[in-house]
Amino acid sequence: MHFLSDNSASVHPAIWDAMRAADASDTPYDGDALSAALDERMSALFGRECSVLWVATGTAANCLALATMVQPHGAVVCHEEAHIEMDEGGAPGFYLHGAKLLLGQGEGARLDVDGIRAVIDPIRDDVHQVQPHAISITQASEYGRVYRPEDIAAIRALADERGLRFHMDGARFANAVAFLDLPPADAAGQVDALSFGFVKNGGMTAEAIVFFDPSLADVAQYRRKRAGHLQSKGRFLAAQIHAMLDGDVWLHNARAANAAAAEIAAACGDRLMHPVEANEVFVRCTADERDVLRRRGFGFYDWGADAARFVSAWNTREDDARALAQAISDL
Repeated sequence: MHFLSDNSASVHPAIWDAMRAADASDTPYDGDALSAALDERMSALFGRECSVLWVATGTAANCLALATMVQPHGAVVCHEEAHIEMDEGGAPGFYLHGAKLLLGQGEGARLDVDGIRAVIDPIRDDVHQVQPHAISITQASEYGRVYRPEDIAAIRALADERGLRFHMDGARFANAVAFLDLPPADAAGQVDALSFGFVKNGGMTAEAIVFFDPSLADVAQYRRKRAGHLQSKGRFLAAQIHAMLDGDVWLHNARAANAAAAEIAAACGDRLMHPVEANEVFVRCTADERDVLRRRGFGFYDWGADAARFVSAWNTREDDARALAQAISDL
């Protein structure tokens, strides 16, 4: 019973169907009909003009988006536990040619205006100090916490005040939308670019960089090629994104994952470390208790010395979620 990561989940059947349907001759790279249709498709979803580039990984999506916003002598403000800081192997520094990450704090791995100001206000406006160029937030955060529209609006206002770009890492954006039960535009707010994740939500090898400023996409397409992410048969990535959008598969999948996490969380009581707003559950438990859970057949990651992280997915079986909930209750 796997609760290691939503990355370990199987690929949704609609993805396989879409890729088979795309298996015909078409213009290579991103000149095919499916890739060309992504701008209009995302513009309709978000209710404003979008330019969309597909890439194969969330790391590439985040870094290529930020590379359009940040010069090598600049910096990105992010949470100290953001994925771009903790889990991308230095890729931001590589793609951004040495630009720094400036690390802020905030409850539940969510940046807030005070946390951002604490980082950027002490920076002198002179050539001797690295200047912030962009802010990046994660929706939902690394602890499965969700930014409300008013939270994003406050950060947008600060970004405008300070002349900063605004990026959203949406590896679990679908889970945030499902939790908020609001239109995608409200869950994204007025960001300049969104890394819209599909792989964790039933996709196979396709993520979308959604640029709400088309001029950024004009730059990013060159950077994507230079970085080796312009796949020659890009129609297969575009096909996956279309398949997830068709019939709101992406949203149905996220709701299923969130529901499984809620089932588990309901049994955790005081062991629960963070409110469960997406599909991650962080639970206090000793090493011995974790051994008990593993002997009962549950796969998960340790989270420090005295905790565990359980991640549900679009295809988590209800019986498995209930079994884990009972096993945690029995500890």
